[in-house]
Amino acid sequence: MNKFSYSVSVFLLLAALTACGDDKHVLATVNGKTITQEQFDAYLALKRIPFTDAKRRSKALEEFLDREGMAALIEKEGKLNQATIEAEVNEFRKEMLISRHFDQFLEESVDEKQVQDSYSSEAGQYEKQKVHAAHILIRTNKRMSEEQRKAKLTTAQEIYAKLQSGEAFETLASQFSEDKISGKRAGDLGWIKEGTIDERFSKRAFSLKAGSVTEPFETPFGFHILKVIEEPKTIRRPLGAVAGEIRYRLRSEAKEKELERLKKGIKVEKKGAYKESLSPKPEPEKLKATPSKPDGVDPSEAPGARTIQPGDDVDAPGIEPAPAPPKPPTAQPVPPKAPPTARPVPPKAPPPAPKAPNPTPAPQPATPPPSPAP
Repeated sequence: MNKFSYSVSVFLLLAALTACGDDKHVLATVNGKTITQEQFDAYLALKRIPFTDAKRRSKALEEFLDREGMAALIEKEGKLNQATIEAEVNEFRKEMLISRHFDQFLEESVDEKQVQDSYSSEAGQYEKQKVHAAHILIRTNKRMSEEQRKAKLTTAQEIYAKLQSGEAFETLASQFSEDKISGKRAGDLGWIKEGTIDERFSKRAFSLKAGSVTEPFETPFGFHILKVIEEPKTIRRPLGAVAGEIRYRLRSEAKEKELERLKKGIKVEKKGAYKESLSPKPEPEKLKATPSKPDGVDPSEAPGARTIQPGDDVDAPGIEPAPAPPKPPTAQPVPPKAPPTARPVPPKAPPPAPKAPNPTPAPQPATPPPSPAP
């Protein structure tokens, strides 16, 4: 398109701005096809160009008209497979319709009040008990013999006897505990949430009073002497910490209901079986696949994730991580070949050293011959 045409287009655009809300106002024609302000405004919105930015708007109009014209000419030439292009455009249209629908639907279906109401009505789900405990650990493992295990138990019992005689738990934990991390803190494990530790340990920790000390008992880690520093407390996670989880769940439920509603409105009548004989032979032309954007709830508001965006799959939290790429194969050493007695010496290599009359090995040449090719 020449400069004169561009000037005319800009003039038409400025004239359109003075029209009082006429969405069907014509801005230009391209090869006889009418371009309205409504079409161009939709393009500006797609490109996120402000309607009030005259400079960017003018440039966008020129590009819009150019591309409209080029696309029409290419389509008219008929060199491309029109059916393939139409199929791809149609699939993209369907994906956009479904994605945008769920974008708007999910934005309207779940608000902050619903999140708050769900949190209040299901408060028990967000409550956990925790206890402040310390221990002295004498480690065991499966490879130990029964005698070795009994020796470990004897050690734990001797430490317990020292406690009974009045020695301080903190001193004994620092001296004897084989849990090196808590041992540096006089055995202090901090606050432990219920269900996050071994069941045998948890059962004792959450049933004792503050200051109580247990006799040695065994878990897969070894023999423990447990002390409860502060009694169990019920802690509720604040709304801010679980709002994302609740919103994600509510939107997932809303999406499933909306999918069911839409599917009930679909009426399909299959008229006949597919016949391969009617299909065209594959063409060598390869079109790049349009990136797919599935509809629905973004898993970002699952625990520890980002904000929900439209177009993501609600089952994402259950997806297993992709396997790590295979490591490159380790080069295997090439076994040495027989001494190159019959191999010709390269022309640039120095002559071999003369053999000595005694069994002492001859000195090696300054430049070693090249290694045998693998």
